[in-house]
Amino acid sequence: MRIFSATLRKLVRRPATWVTLGLMVGLLALILLVLAVTTREGPAGIRRPMELLLFTFPTAYLFILEFILSLGGLLSVLYAASVAGSEWGWGTLKAAVARGESRWRYSLATFAAVAVLLGAGIAVAYTLGVGLDLLAGRIAGVDAGDLGDASVLGKLPEQMVRTWLVIVEQAAIGFAIATVARSQLAGIGVGIGLYFGEQFATIFLPDQVRYLPFHAANAAVDLGAAAGGAATRGAGTGALTPEEALLAVAAWLIGALLLSCLFTDRSEIPG
Repeated sequence: MRIFSATLRKLVRRPATWVTLGLMVGLLALILLVLAVTTREGPAGIRRPMELLLFTFPTAYLFILEFILSLGGLLSVLYAASVAGSEWGWGTLKAAVARGESRWRYSLATFAAVAVLLGAGIAVAYTLGVGLDLLAGRIAGVDAGDLGDASVLGKLPEQMVRTWLVIVEQAAIGFAIATVARSQLAGIGVGIGLYFGEQFATIFLPDQVRYLPFHAANAAVDLGAAAGGAATRGAGTGALTPEEALLAVAAWLIGALLLSCLFTDRSEIPG
């Protein structure tokens, strides 16, 4: 607990934490405002279905979560890689080991702090996203709709928890890569390569790709059912069900953390 709280305080002060959150909120704000202006300046009386869904609640709740789930996965890989790589590059791991800290405990506590901050970031980004969507809808001249729809709000807590879990899983991939590489830059570079490389893998591994970490993460959060089919992730022939995908996500998360801990435990740390 002492290592976890110290790491949490350390990470809160790091620029990478605030830059990651700022990128998420900034890109969401930019997209919403651009679409709002485009909608307002379009032909009078004409509203495309996507614009109505984006700015009309309760469907807008799910589109905001969809955006966070999509971009948050990549940002979490980059953030976790920067944290794990800095432990080697800045010598903090070496200092902790010299004090007699358990390498396993230190690695797990560091990642736990990353996971907590990712959860806080999701909550902040989502709350701001709802406010930004309301503002953008007013600019676009679209009625806000029903903000208190119980059928959507009732499922939102579970969807938020699932979103946090899959983003943490993707962060664990970046954390493991940077740990093995002992480098922030290598972890970030390889993490980006794997993230986008997996998207192209559907061409060569159409049946196996659904079990890979980023595809499984996409399928684990079922937004399509709650939105009446308006927002769909992981849909398609042979896709995993949300429950199956959640098991795959858990397996990748545990495997990535085990790899990080084992590598840290067996590595020689330069003096």
